[in-house]
Amino acid sequence: MIFCLPAMAVYAQRAPIDVNLIVDGSAGFTGVKDQINSWVSGSLVDQVLVQGDRVTVWNAGAQTKVIYSGTINSDADKEAVKKSLRDFSASGSRADFAGALREAAGKQSGSFSYTVLLSASPDALSSLVSGPQANLLRFSRIEEFSGWRALVIGLNLDARVRRASAAFFGS
Repeated sequence: MIFCLPAMAVYAQRAPIDVNLIVDGSAGFTGVKDQINSWVSGSLVDQVLVQGDRVTVWNAGAQTKVIYSGTINSDADKEAVKKSLRDFSASGSRADFAGALREAAGKQSGSFSYTVLLSASPDALSSLVSGPQANLLRFSRIEEFSGWRALVIGLNLDARVRRASAAFFGS
């Protein structure tokens, strides 16, 4: 236990990151809203966010719009992120994930970003995967839940991967 304490202290003191939370704005979100809110609160807001992190919550509805943007400086700021999700309203049949990902990729201000896309609409996700923005999903991981999925997406990693590969292979 004593050996774990220094590692936990280092983790708690990491550099601030940009966090993008892209939420399905289609009517499909309504049926799983409580499950998603619970997961985001416990897995993302309470476990990942630390002081200094910059958070943007996107409503990927018929049109993409930012519903929350701020820096985490206190527990009140974490509660504001959670409130933006509790107050989130979804409608319609379309989720503009491509637009939200494109805007999030262009907005990155720090050296590292953590992007989570929450999808309750299989149709919207399939149009993203088969569309011109599919390359934005190149570095991602999908976690499946009952009725929805969370995609953790590594935006703007292309240049870093190329540099690391070139350094590794010596070219």
